[in-house]
Amino acid sequence: MDFKLTEDRQMLSDTLRRYLADQYTFDFRNSVIDTAPYHSTEKWAELAGLGLIGAFVTEEKGGFGGAGFDLTCVFEEVGRGLCVEPLLGAMMSVRATAECGAEDLVEAQIGGAQRLVLAVFEPEGEALDLIRTTATKSGDAWVLNGRKSVVYGLPGADGVLVAAKTDAGLGLFLTKDAETLDYAMIDGGGAGEVILDNTTATCLSEDATAIIEAALDAGRLALCAEAVGVMQVLTDMTVDYLKQRKQFGRPIASFQALQHRTVDMAIEIEQCRAITILAASKLETAEAGKYVAMAKNLIGRTANLIAEEAIQLHGGIGMTWEYPGSHYAKRLSMIDHQLGDRYAQLYRLMAA
Repeated sequence: MDFKLTEDRQMLSDTLRRYLADQYTFDFRNSVIDTAPYHSTEKWAELAGLGLIGAFVTEEKGGFGGAGFDLTCVFEEVGRGLCVEPLLGAMMSVRATAECGAEDLVEAQIGGAQRLVLAVFEPEGEALDLIRTTATKSGDAWVLNGRKSVVYGLPGADGVLVAAKTDAGLGLFLTKDAETLDYAMIDGGGAGEVILDNTTATCLSEDATAIIEAALDAGRLALCAEAVGVMQVLTDMTVDYLKQRKQFGRPIASFQALQHRTVDMAIEIEQCRAITILAASKLETAEAGKYVAMAKNLIGRTANLIAEEAIQLHGGIGMTWEYPGSHYAKRLSMIDHQLGDRYAQLYRLMAA
């Protein structure tokens, strides 16, 4: 198998890497993560202008990508740049609306005119069978009741795609009238709670279980790719630090015990990269859920290992706010918990 990116994907990856290096510096990132909407609306518009949203949807549905490798080439660069823009929520929502056949919404999202987010999970847990939010037909409209938790990218969003129970199954609804409670996540970026109390909505699909599951698996794959990017940068930073820090008159990178630990980190990253590539190749197949669960389980275990090793090898500086490495380590720890942690993915595999 040829693991090289196609020319178009390589161009997209290179463009995004240059943009983030030039326009999304570490200092700029830290200047936006504590103030609502916990990202830069200006940078978001610029990223949409680069065509990133279109890369998440197939050409038949209005985009120019949509395959697993289109997602991974974007989100690996997002991880490298430690970008907090709400790409995860936008990616899942545009794929869901595309599968529902909502062409006008897809066009608006790809062009940057609207930013929607996907609200699925609830306070009871991260599983579709725990959803209690209901959608009831009232004349020509639908009414939603329930609550959604930790909706990624919610602050400043133009609308919310809500997964709710209907007589036909699990439906998908668009509302712009929901009550929201926004907050900053501990590792940067924004999320929020959605409170639905007789909230009116538009029905996109009365039975969208497969669509929702596919969007969530795409999100999990994106997180795996982001983690690979974060891990690579954090490992490179650790090796550079070991080469600079001196003990007993020589760089500590010359100590064999520390060399072994960095080699172990590099091996673990390559395993994660390989399984992410495998999951990306299976995203459009019936077995997508199994391979994505396998990838996210491994990523979750390895992410914590890389974060802990990097901090230990850096020493005290690895924990400081001013040092970028601490933020990369924090992001790694949080990726495991998003859209179902390593244990949730293991349960999915056991139930398959």
